[in-house]
Amino acid sequence: MQLNYYTSKFKKRQFPITLICDHVTNAPNIGSLFRVADAFGIEQVIFCGEHIPLGRRMTKTSRATENYVNFEVSPSALEVVQSLKEKKYQIIALEITTKSQSIHDFQLSSKQPLALIIGDENYGVSNELLELCNSIVHINMYGNNSSMNVVQATSIALYEFTKQLL
Repeated sequence: MQLNYYTSKFKKRQFPITLICDHVTNAPNIGSLFRVADAFGIEQVIFCGEHIPLGRRMTKTSRATENYVNFEVSPSALEVVQSLKEKKYQIIALEITTKSQSIHDFQLSSKQPLALIIGDENYGVSNELLELCNSIVHINMYGNNSSMNVVQATSIALYEFTKQLL
């Protein structure tokens, strides 16, 4: 028999993970990020940029999870990351670069809270933010494409990181 919210035996947890969204501006993606953040029990989401659409188009995808997920909007991802770095967060970007390592080989420290930076749907994480990171991780891809949807990639990363924090 299929289980639902009321009959599943999943234990509620919250992980010390902050998701920083660097200019993610597609309303359905933002709604899906709320759902993923709720599903993985992350501490908070910070949407960074000037035009973050938190209206009706976003709520069609979020299915009311924006009511359960701690979030804020900040005009500057750079200021957010610098502030979290001063608070001794591990700053990790999800991006394919010449310095990135496979997320499957990456060992997360459980001694510090984590700030995971994800990037703009078209341009990824800015070079300015990549310079501030302690680590950059990527997801190995085996097809012809070199990228995937930001929500799909974030889901994979949060699965891997929460698995390591259990």
